[in-house]
Amino acid sequence: MTDFDGDDLRGSRFHRVDLSGARFRDVDLRAAVMRGVELGDADIDGDITGLTLNGVDVAPLVEAELDRRDPDRATMRPTGPDGFRAAYDLLERRWAETVARARRLDPALLHESVDDEWSFVETLRHLVFVTDSWVRRAILGEPAPWHPLALPWDGMPDLPGVPRDRAARPSLDTVLDVLRDRRATVRAVLAGLTEESLDADTEPADGPGWPPPRSFPVRECLLTLLNEEYQHRLYAERDLAVLETR
Repeated sequence: MTDFDGDDLRGSRFHRVDLSGARFRDVDLRAAVMRGVELGDADIDGDITGLTLNGVDVAPLVEAELDRRDPDRATMRPTGPDGFRAAYDLLERRWAETVARARRLDPALLHESVDDEWSFVETLRHLVFVTDSWVRRAILGEPAPWHPLALPWDGMPDLPGVPRDRAARPSLDTVLDVLRDRRATVRAVLAGLTEESLDADTEPADGPGWPPPRSFPVRECLLTLLNEEYQHRLYAERDLAVLETR
């Protein structure tokens, strides 16, 4: 078994290679071309667009099926201020249900990883990072808004001032207190959202950090927030189901 971590394999060619049982995490496969592939019992999730299998673009089919399974999923693609407010309200309600489910477990389990994914507490810490980055920094212009418990994604390069404390083991309530504060900030931003401000671009934040110090569409920042909150709750629910069996 060979580990590739941080390697640049762009443009590589793989011929008669056995990848059975291989695991890919945080991998960029844009514009990858695969021919003569034997794919069975595979499990793939991520930001998948333009995926063609045997001549069929299956990405729209996947999207339609996901919307069918969760009719509220389309709410995460709002177009106007009221839609963004409704989407965030829905997320808060759903997360409240997920947190209530987590509280029924032994608190120690909330620091356990399932299949090398973030623990439940780490997932909430990441949501703090997302709000600090895309709302407090990108939209509100705070140069260094990150709480010490904020947790970036693992593949992000180290950036001055951005915390990355994987060894921290805060209690669930400690992280929830921080998250409640961040969500109050989001609600305040959404309360004042108008068609004009939604269509505007942000002013670049000063100094290094994430996102980079450049301008972004406000709409893009808020859609990123919704997507992160929605997807990570699904991951959390998936892993809680495993933890409940331990």
